[in-house]
Amino acid sequence: MTNPSHGARGRAEDRWCAVRVHGAGERDVTRSSAESLMRLMQDSHTATLEQLPEMIAEHAAAAGMRDVAVFVVDIRETVLRRLTGHGPTAGDGGEEFTVSGSLPGQAYQRVELIPERPGTDGRRWWVAITDGVERLGVLRADTDTDDASVQQALRDLASMTALLLLSKRSFSDSYARLVRTEPMNVAAELQWNLTPPPAYAGNDATVGAAMEPAYQVGGDAFDYAVAGTTLHLGVFDAMGHDTTAGITANVAVAACRNARRQGASLTETSEQVEQTLIEQFSTSRYVTGILADLDMGTGRLTWINRGHHLPILIRGNRWITELACPPAGPMGAGLGLPVIMATEQLEPGDRLLLYTDGIVEARDKRGEEFGRERFVDFILRHHSGRHTLHEALRRLMAAVMDHHDGRLDDDATVLLTEWRGGDQQALIP
Repeated sequence: MTNPSHGARGRAEDRWCAVRVHGAGERDVTRSSAESLMRLMQDSHTATLEQLPEMIAEHAAAAGMRDVAVFVVDIRETVLRRLTGHGPTAGDGGEEFTVSGSLPGQAYQRVELIPERPGTDGRRWWVAITDGVERLGVLRADTDTDDASVQQALRDLASMTALLLLSKRSFSDSYARLVRTEPMNVAAELQWNLTPPPAYAGNDATVGAAMEPAYQVGGDAFDYAVAGTTLHLGVFDAMGHDTTAGITANVAVAACRNARRQGASLTETSEQVEQTLIEQFSTSRYVTGILADLDMGTGRLTWINRGHHLPILIRGNRWITELACPPAGPMGAGLGLPVIMATEQLEPGDRLLLYTDGIVEARDKRGEEFGRERFVDFILRHHSGRHTLHEALRRLMAAVMDHHDGRLDDDATVLLTEWRGGDQQALIP
């Protein structure tokens, strides 16, 4: 049985150590996999990102896996690039697959273990590399057999690979270069280093987020954090589309976190953000936003509106409404309007959409907006059982970019939260 006190690495190790298959041969596979996993975990502590591919392949070979390779997804989730460990980008000259239209891409999209070579002489496998619901890429491996123990060993190796990538990427320029397909401006550099991961699942809630244009984003930002059973949510849209807008958004998020971590209420937090922005920019720069708290135990949502688009609630994949709350004015404008807190009781399966105007106001060549109706309809059609929340968001942002011919005039951000209300097992695909 898994010891809950172990954490993610402990749970992965427990799974590999467990003898859960029948037959001596399958037990041997499980034991060798467990031993390889434990050695890999120990050896990785002082390894660099560039050393991971060879290290993972070496330990996988001890468990009977061949030609093992790691592919990481780019920021826009359009391509999967091989982590080679060679060159300054750790990806020069490596293989690359598209997320749409390739077998590795299918494994990534569907978060499934997909065989490539059926037959009696072995198989090639593609398995998604995920940490919880955050998709990092895919793992490739060849095996002689396709029994249950081998498939489980592949999934466990992918889980360990995810933890190794997460432990190295925050201080690796090689990783940052590998997941970029074009140059990034300074404002976007600020934003991507500020934001939390684009995916989270736990305590009966799932969160997904996306920002475009990924390499030129200026004043948009999103934030979420967990404290006990409370899920803090926030989306911000700073005035302007330049580096100063990015700085403004960064200051707003930092002030929000600082107030929140000192126990401030939603109202007090927004007032602290406003005070900080006025101190830094007088009233020349402001930020609109929604700040919300979700009690993941009860589904009670509380939120405030600081001059932003109203949140959208989707219930039962049919009923759609905008949640009402009088706006208090943008943070940093110094308007002095009262801040009013609104509440909403969520039902299991409810989805909450927070977004910025770039999502709905993106225009095509004829001047037609993407629009709120198309935005909501896209979520309904793509997150209705066929795709995970995070795959639906990936497809949404691709559709928004396509609608605007690949270049947005304004930043577009969406933060999508689903409350399961007790169905914890359904969080992970």
